[in-house]
Amino acid sequence: MSTSPRFQMARRRFLRTVVLFFGVLVTALTSLVPLLAKWAPSRLRPPGALPEEQFLASCIKCGQCVQVCPVQAIHLADLDEGIGMGTPYIDARHQACDFSCDAVQCVLACPTGSLSHTISQKEEVRMGLAQIVRTSACLAYRGQGFKGFARGLDFPGLLRYAEINRWHPLPIREHPYDLELCNLCVRHCPIEQAISLQPFIDKKGKHLLPVIHQACVGCGTCEMMCPVEPAVIVIAERKTWAGGA
Repeated sequence: MSTSPRFQMARRRFLRTVVLFFGVLVTALTSLVPLLAKWAPSRLRPPGALPEEQFLASCIKCGQCVQVCPVQAIHLADLDEGIGMGTPYIDARHQACDFSCDAVQCVLACPTGSLSHTISQKEEVRMGLAQIVRTSACLAYRGQGFKGFARGLDFPGLLRYAEINRWHPLPIREHPYDLELCNLCVRHCPIEQAISLQPFIDKKGKHLLPVIHQACVGCGTCEMMCPVEPAVIVIAERKTWAGGA
């Protein structure tokens, strides 16, 4: 059926109006990213992540970083994450980054620069900062050792055991421990001089306690390896070093 020139012109005007409307809508929503970012749940991002607002605006949620992670530490946020839906994050307690690939593969795989070596070098690849949150529960503080499997036989986590094979992460549940004094967080930290056991004096006397140093990048290995439940040490995502230990 043929249509009149007037009808065709009206149809073209309508289509242009629809395209313009959605263009304006997308632009408006993009401008709201900084505001909406404040409502997104706080997450531990992969190494080299841009500042959160820039990260949320630039990440296309392609999942390339998830596919290349050698310890399967990176996941994509669920539908209930708001504007953060589909963006990559790490649950350190479940599986730490552990820098098995020296924080390279996920950055190289990112097609948009949301994970950037430039940011990594500037910010020392910092993902966050480890913090002691339950001092009195720490086995080292109590002067106790640890015998058995760090997280139990059902724990699926992987860890790079440098003394066995630096490039091939192995199941933690296959490695039992018999430690006179628990030092799992220090023993397996992949970053040199990031954490150490130091003397600590309080009202109850003299103890040893893990102390976080400036070299910490927040990879989460210490949180994952802590045998106490809930963990004595956790990662404060996006936190930067401001002095202290």
